[in-house]
Amino acid sequence: MDTASAETRAPDRFWNPYLAGVALGLVLLATFLIMGNGLGASGAANRLGIAAVSAVAPGHVAKNPKMASVVESGHPLDDWLVFEILGVFLGGAFGAYSAGRLKLGVIRGPRATIVARLALALAGGVLMGVAAKLARGCTSGQALSGGALLSVGAWAFMLSVFAGGYALAWFVRKEWN
Repeated sequence: MDTASAETRAPDRFWNPYLAGVALGLVLLATFLIMGNGLGASGAANRLGIAAVSAVAPGHVAKNPKMASVVESGHPLDDWLVFEILGVFLGGAFGAYSAGRLKLGVIRGPRATIVARLALALAGGVLMGVAAKLARGCTSGQALSGGALLSVGAWAFMLSVFAGGYALAWFVRKEWN
């Protein structure tokens, strides 16, 4: 696995952001109309984690009231959010394939090693998971679904995400140039 070439990162190989935004908005509208709920990924990740813990330590799940309440309502994976995440994965694969970008590789800057890039991605994912639990939702649930419902908390969350991203960009920019 090597770094992705400049050809793979060429802007013309991505979907048009306006078209992708309209498609995402239509998907969000469809979830509200069909499921009665908006989009969200952290709930599915929570259910996947509970299913994994339940498989190896069912006693622990039974003693934890939050986990036990999920198991008592049925199998943790028997929820529409789990299938939503499967759809996100399949949609991402379709998007990459249709843009000619479905290749095995690690996109990184010239000074970043593959191990460093993967370690930073893992650390960022763990940080986002903890933050999603603290914020009572992930960016898709908070920003997209909450923003569509004009939730003040969702708008404050999204503005904070952008502000944090811009503030941190200066520190990591050298890794990509």
